[in-house]
Amino acid sequence: MLIREENKKGQVTIFIIIAIIIVGGVFVFFTFKDDLISSEIPASIEPIYNSFLSCLEDETLVGIDVLESQAGYISLPDFEPGSGYMPFSSQLNFLGSPIPYWYYVSGNNIQKEQVPSKRNMEEQLGDFIEEKITGCIFDGYYEQGFEIVQGEPKAKVNIRDEEVEISLEMDLSVERGEDGVLIKNHKLNVKSKLGMLYDSAKKIYKEEQESLFLENYAVDTLRLYAPVDGVELTCSPMTWGADEIFDDLEEAIEANTLALKTKGGDYSLGSKENKYFIIDVDIDSDVRFINSRDWPHGFEVSPSEESVLISKPVGNQPGLGILGFCYVPYHFVYDVRYPVLIQVQSGNEIFQFPVAVVVQGNKPRQALDAIAVESGYPELCRYKNVLIEVMTYDTKLNPIGADVSYECFGTTCDIGETFLTESLSGEFPQCVNGYILAKSEGFEDAKYLYSTTESGSVDIILDKLYELDIELKLDGKSYNRDAIISFVSDKFSKTVVYPEYKSVELSEGQYEIQVYVYRNSSIKLEETKHEQCMEIPKSGLGGLFGLTEEKCFDVKIPAQIISNALSGGGKESYYILESELEGSNTIEINAESLTLPKTIEELQNNYLLFEDKGLDVRFK
Repeated sequence: MLIREENKKGQVTIFIIIAIIIVGGVFVFFTFKDDLISSEIPASIEPIYNSFLSCLEDETLVGIDVLESQAGYISLPDFEPGSGYMPFSSQLNFLGSPIPYWYYVSGNNIQKEQVPSKRNMEEQLGDFIEEKITGCIFDGYYEQGFEIVQGEPKAKVNIRDEEVEISLEMDLSVERGEDGVLIKNHKLNVKSKLGMLYDSAKKIYKEEQESLFLENYAVDTLRLYAPVDGVELTCSPMTWGADEIFDDLEEAIEANTLALKTKGGDYSLGSKENKYFIIDVDIDSDVRFINSRDWPHGFEVSPSEESVLISKPVGNQPGLGILGFCYVPYHFVYDVRYPVLIQVQSGNEIFQFPVAVVVQGNKPRQALDAIAVESGYPELCRYKNVLIEVMTYDTKLNPIGADVSYECFGTTCDIGETFLTESLSGEFPQCVNGYILAKSEGFEDAKYLYSTTESGSVDIILDKLYELDIELKLDGKSYNRDAIISFVSDKFSKTVVYPEYKSVELSEGQYEIQVYVYRNSSIKLEETKHEQCMEIPKSGLGGLFGLTEEKCFDVKIPAQIISNALSGGGKESYYILESELEGSNTIEINAESLTLPKTIEELQNNYLLFEDKGLDVRFK
């Protein structure tokens, strides 16, 4: 009996195991059925699918190449121009291609960084693949009678050190006769060292921000190739040409920058000179530092008289014969600004990014905090735990689709998207007095003050934009010469350079409309001179002890001709109704003329009269 019971128990155990296997098999089938079905590709269709994968790989490689050549960007950040004071824009033009600076100084002297995170690079590469993959060419297979239909693509990218993983969700249907297959998921690993090169680039950038090694090399170059401070034993004045100094500096900076290397690269430690050019950061890849005298740069020096640096001797003046010798002390202060392009290379792949090098008052700029480098998702956005429902409408309370984000103390987090028929229920980070931002094509951006300390709902109304032609009249007659037309509201300001541009996009709201009309003139401003004084080391022995004295020199402003002068226009405060925008194609603005000025006094008087001039605004 005991043996039979054991046999029965063994049979029950076997049945349980079989049942588990069956249930598990069913679960696996339904869970991975798409992948299982995708793997069963008829032999006649395999060449087509191989062509598709080859196309996917080619487009991925193109996107990787763009990322590497454009400092980690496919879609470039907004362009910001430089100025005469700071020659850098937000992008370096390298062989005709724009490369965003990872560090630069804006035209109004604000230090800025735009270092892409790896997450951002993955998203941009995914968007690039989604845009390009539907353009794969199958013409030869169409001629053979195949029907090929592609669905909407959704790509996910993972950048690793030596490969890029692509996971593409897209229905690919291929049929001919009785053969047919529907493939939904496509996975591909593309060999690329993008991840490794990017990490090396970040390592170099962090070292630059912490130690300012590029600025320190620039200071050394400045002191080697330009007169900065010192004393020469001579009884004759010493002079230097500023243009010649700057030419020498450009040449030296270009050569010395190219000589820089990093540890682990292709360099030799055979001499002390070579060691000087080695940067203390260990990078396995080859690294190049490039500067060109043809790139934007700025050199300034003071004191100088026009383009000449002058130092006068001490000791040959009456009463100083007791010294028994003559000497010439000099001290000049330089501001130097130029870009450096950093290239990290492994095999045929090159990742490159530019940075601005800034020396002010003979000293390196102030170092940025290294934690300012974006290394991933913003910290605030990691903790979204407050559920908020958002719905977006136009001014007639019709639902519209919009991209929704949240801004809290300078950090912006993407939340999601509303649609025509449904709201967005999204999780927001906690913040007091943050702003919900809504953007939709054809509408003004909306900004709504909202504290996300607890769950709630928000309705946001966006103003529709209407494009209108501009018809400018002067004294009732059509005017097609130079004018500046501005539409200023509490939300934004739009300026139109007329007549090159004759249209504007406006929404309902209160505006101050301004029109400045310019006509050709020939007002001549005579040459002027003024005296400028500054503190310099005191002549004689006092200068050796840090004493200073005031030194003055003449600054000459050359004569110039004012070729365009204000000769008409005015201002008008006007509330533009949506009904006016909706029912019109043109905004007509009638301004009054002013007397064409012939002297600087008459020009100044025109600006005073302009403040009292109004405008006649009509919609038609």
